[in-house]
Amino acid sequence: MCGRYVSTRSPQDLVQLFHATDWHPTEALAPNWNVAPTNDVWAVLERAPRAQGDDAPVERELRPLRWGLVPSWAKDVKIGARMINARVETVHEKPAFRRAFVKRRCLLPADGFYEWQQAIDEATGKARKQPYFIHPEDSQVMALAGLYEYWRNPEIKPDDDPAAWLMTCTIITTEATDAAGRVHPRMPLALTPDHYDAWLDPHHQDPDDLRALLTQPADGHLDTRPVTTAVNSVCNNGPHLLDKITA
Repeated sequence: MCGRYVSTRSPQDLVQLFHATDWHPTEALAPNWNVAPTNDVWAVLERAPRAQGDDAPVERELRPLRWGLVPSWAKDVKIGARMINARVETVHEKPAFRRAFVKRRCLLPADGFYEWQQAIDEATGKARKQPYFIHPEDSQVMALAGLYEYWRNPEIKPDDDPAAWLMTCTIITTEATDAAGRVHPRMPLALTPDHYDAWLDPHHQDPDDLRALLTQPADGHLDTRPVTTAVNSVCNNGPHLLDKITA
C-alpha cells in the first residue's frame, strides 16, 4: 500500500511539468514531507468546463483534492480514510472505483513515498517498524496514477454552494519492484510522461486500453534509505524527515 508520501514541488513548477492550463493561485498547498490520508494533495486532471457539457474540449487542471476517495454513493466522508489506495488488479471491478476508473483519472505528483519494514531494536531486542523513503534516483517527480470522485454533502442544500461538493482521490498500487520490493510488497504505480495524455483524457474510456497503461510500473531506478521514526507521527513535518539514518 501507500500510506504516506512526500510532495514539495511548488504549484508553479507542477503547472510547467504537467503542462496544466488551469490553476488558481488562491489554491495553495504548502510543501509537505509527510503527506497523510485526508490531507489535501495536488492532483493533475482533465475535465470539460461544467457549463459546456461533457463533449466540450477538456482543460488540464492542477488542483488540490482530499486524499481518500469518497464514492458518490457514500453516506458520509469517513469512508475515505479506508479508500486511500486502489489495487491495480481489481480497480476496474470494485464498486468504489470502477466508475472513476473509466471517467475520472488523475496524476498525483510526489517526490517519493514511505514504507515500513519490521526490524529488531538492538538496544531492547523488541520488534519495531523502520520507515524508509523510496524515491527516483534522479530526483525527478513521480506521477502517481490516481482516481478522483465527487461527493455531494446532503446537509448543504443549494447545489451551487461550493461547500456542497467534495473532490477526493485515491492512489493505484501495484506489486513492488526494484528497491521498493525489498521493503514492502506493494508500491504506488507511477506513469511515464508518454502515458500522461492517454491516462488523463476523460474521453478515453475503454477499460482494457486503460489497464494496458498500468501493466509496467514506471519506477525507473529507485533509491531507498532508512529515515527517522519521526515520520510515524503525522504531526511531524519538514525536510529533516528525509535525512538518512543508520537503521
